[in-house]
Amino acid sequence: MVQTIVSGIRPTGNLHLGNYYGTIISFLKMQKKEYNCYFFIADLHSLTTHTDPKILYSNVRNVISECIACGLDHEKVVIYVQSDIPEITQLYLLLNMLAPISELKKTVSFKEKIRKNPDNINAGLFTYPVLMASDILILNADYVPVGEDQKQHLELTRNYASRFNSRYNVKFFKQPTCILNNEKLIKIPGLDGSQKMGKSDKNCIYLIDRHEIVEKKIRSAITDNGPIGENTPKTKCIKNLFAILQAVSSPDVFAYYDNLWVTGATKWYSDLKGQLVEDIVKVTDPICKRINDIRDNDAFLCKVIKDGAEKAREIAKKTLRKVKELMGFKYF
Repeated sequence: MVQTIVSGIRPTGNLHLGNYYGTIISFLKMQKKEYNCYFFIADLHSLTTHTDPKILYSNVRNVISECIACGLDHEKVVIYVQSDIPEITQLYLLLNMLAPISELKKTVSFKEKIRKNPDNINAGLFTYPVLMASDILILNADYVPVGEDQKQHLELTRNYASRFNSRYNVKFFKQPTCILNNEKLIKIPGLDGSQKMGKSDKNCIYLIDRHEIVEKKIRSAITDNGPIGENTPKTKCIKNLFAILQAVSSPDVFAYYDNLWVTGATKWYSDLKGQLVEDIVKVTDPICKRINDIRDNDAFLCKVIKDGAEKAREIAKKTLRKVKELMGFKYF
C-alpha cells in the first residue's frame, strides 16, 4: 500500500535559502519516491500573527509560485491551500475535545511565542497543535516531515489519534510518525549573525532576490576582524558564512576558504563574499526567473489550487464523515 506524507508551509513571506535547503529540497526528494504527497499552504495557521487580507492573498500566491519554481510538480504531488479544505476546521473543533488545556499549556512553542509576543496571545495560538493535528489526521497521514520545533506537536497529534481510537473503541486513525531522511537537512543561518535565517531583508536571501540584491546583502553580512593566528576558533558570524558556503558551493571551494581561516590568513573576506554571491546566484537565479513566469500566470495558479483542493477534499470528506459517524453524529 502506498503511504501518505503530509506537510505544510506557512505563507508568511517569500521563501528564502533556509526554506529551500531546510524544507523544499526534502519535498523534492519525496515526490520522486513512491508516496502520496500532500503539500499545503498553511494560511489558517498564519492568522495567529498575520491578518492583513492583501498580504495573505499575495503571500499564498507567492509561496505556491515559488514551490513550483523550485521543482515541486503539481502533477506528481497534491498542492493545496489549507482554508480550501473546510473539513480541516471541522475536525479541528472535534479534536479540541481531546486536547486537555494542561497539555496545551506545556507546549514549548506556545511558551516561546507568548514570551516574544505577549500582546498577541490568542486562542488560535494556544490550540495551534490541534489545528496541526487536524491537518495531518484529516488525510490519515503515515508520515510527517517536521523540524525539531514541531516534534512536540507531532507527538500531540499521535496522542489525539490514540485517544480518539480508544474513546470510540476503533482502529481508525493511524499513528503518524516523523519521516526519516537519510541525508541530514542543511540549516541555513542568518546574515546578521543569528542562528536561523528568518524573514527579514537584512537577515536572509530570498529566492526572488535579483543578483544585485543578493550582492548587497552578502556584502553587508556581519563579519569580524579575521583569524588572529592558526586554528583560531571561528566566531559565530563567520560560522554562519561558512555554513552558507558549504550549502551553495562545491567542496573544493569550501575547503579552500576553510584552509585560509585555519592557517590564519588575512584580508580574504571580500573574496569570500564575492564567492558566496556567485554561488548563491547560481542556485537562485533560475528559480527567480521561473517564479516571475509562474506568478504572472493566473490561469495556471488557479488550476493548481483548484485541482489540489479537489484531490485533498476527496479524502478529507471521507475522513470527516467517518469520524462524525463514530462520534454519533448520524441522525438519519
